[in-house]
Amino acid sequence: MGVSESVPQRNRTAAAAETIALVLDEASPLPESAGDVEELARRLRGHISQLGVVVPPETSALRSAQQLASEGVPDGYMPSRVYLVKLAEATQALVAAVQAHDVVPVQTVPRRRRWKPQINVLRGAVFAVALACLVWAASVPRA
Repeated sequence: MGVSESVPQRNRTAAAAETIALVLDEASPLPESAGDVEELARRLRGHISQLGVVVPPETSALRSAQQLASEGVPDGYMPSRVYLVKLAEATQALVAAVQAHDVVPVQTVPRRRRWKPQINVLRGAVFAVALACLVWAASVPRA
């Protein structure tokens, strides 16, 4: 059983929207270092990958987002920030496509789990059965 089966996943579109806001929101500062740009690009690529499995493969937003995600982050301050903004916009278009197709992301509905009794419940049940057997054995007349 994998982690995704035991822990209900957060809504993928909401997670993607949070990362998109880090890049596109006017209140968010530009990333300071090349490492920050790489980290945000990696997160956006991950969202594109996750959202890509829940939309039809012929969706234009998916194709353009995947193409942009396959490109590397360009060198230089301005080109890298421009690429990051384009990647965030492509991810935003993909989120809109997921919502337009009214697709429920995979694993968002928690599965019902079988109830597993705790060890003390089992011990109590065994004790109760043993006690009932003793009381019954003591109450049976001897021949």
